[in-house]
Amino acid sequence: MIIRENYLSKIRPLIGKDVIKVLTGIRRGGKSVLLEQIRDEINSPNTVFLNFEDLGNQHLCEYNALHDYVCGKVNNSKEKFCLFFDEIQEVQGWEKAINSLRVKFNADIYITGSNSRLLSGELATYIAGRYVSFVIYPFSYAEFKEVNANYTFDDYIKYGGMPFLSSIGFESEISKNYLLDVFNSVVLKDIVKRNKIRDVDLLERIISYALANVGKSFSATSISKFFKAENRTVAPETIFNYLKACEEAYLLYRLKSQDVNGKKLLKVNEKYYVVDHGLREAVVGSNLQNIEIILENIVGVELLRRGYKVCVGRAGVQEIDFVGEKDGDKLYLQVCYLLNEESTINREFGSLLEIKDNYPKIVLYKESSFKGNYEGIPAVRVEDWLMSR
Repeated sequence: MIIRENYLSKIRPLIGKDVIKVLTGIRRGGKSVLLEQIRDEINSPNTVFLNFEDLGNQHLCEYNALHDYVCGKVNNSKEKFCLFFDEIQEVQGWEKAINSLRVKFNADIYITGSNSRLLSGELATYIAGRYVSFVIYPFSYAEFKEVNANYTFDDYIKYGGMPFLSSIGFESEISKNYLLDVFNSVVLKDIVKRNKIRDVDLLERIISYALANVGKSFSATSISKFFKAENRTVAPETIFNYLKACEEAYLLYRLKSQDVNGKKLLKVNEKYYVVDHGLREAVVGSNLQNIEIILENIVGVELLRRGYKVCVGRAGVQEIDFVGEKDGDKLYLQVCYLLNEESTINREFGSLLEIKDNYPKIVLYKESSFKGNYEGIPAVRVEDWLMSR
């Protein structure tokens, strides 16, 4: 089992502090194992650990029942207790229980959930300013290689980074079935059930469209027109709401477009990326045949994983694949599969040369006869960039 040090290093300074530590992210993306790693690192005898997807804990999926159970375990102890609650959104009114336990006891609290709305609504009222959240992603390529040293970058491109795949050896049919199971769980539990969606067939068609078109500019209106051409009328607002529900379940990430020289957000050319490209392989297929957009998806999610705020860039008529901002600095990235032909080299580097600032700019490639840099802009193998720290 890999120790996810990238996340643990951020959480350690908060151990024992009077803030609730919240781990969110895609279902089966590694939150539960990370929660166990935090528990094992703290190694306290005064621990309550509950997974609310365990049917044995179903009787606790109501805030009064949970509150009374924990109070019985703590039993007025003056010792610090560590409380770990996995998939807390399954508990009705959980915010009330968590807030009461925080106030009543000397407790160090950690919770996980599979929906971004975990931290909205009533929670903002109950524990505003009393929590720190961390988005947990599936394995990065560096983590993938740490666990699966004998597998290649092409294997990662095909299968993605859902952690459990490492336990089943990437056998093709089993891996596909597992990824489809993950996809269906996300759709049914975190999107359909949570948003009370009735037209599940429409939702699945919208998701399939988004997965097939990762890295391409489209909007709810363009999908509506696509459906209209197939003799199905769907309002753009409905499509937008369904896509928003996918974002809240951490299945899709929407990147807005930014004029990099004018420093303003644009209302066009938004793009969607899937949290793990292995899910796309299971649902749509052909990752290796569509390698250019998969490379772009991998890089976009990696920027998010590394803590960047990410946009799609525009410099005049040129498009910049990614603009990442973090701690007041920026990073501009172009991503391509083959960096061989002169026209491709001029296009990829030319887009970055249109940017009128001095922040780092990199062209990432998978295969290339071009080496070194182009007017000061380096070309870096995408595999090497993903392995860099």
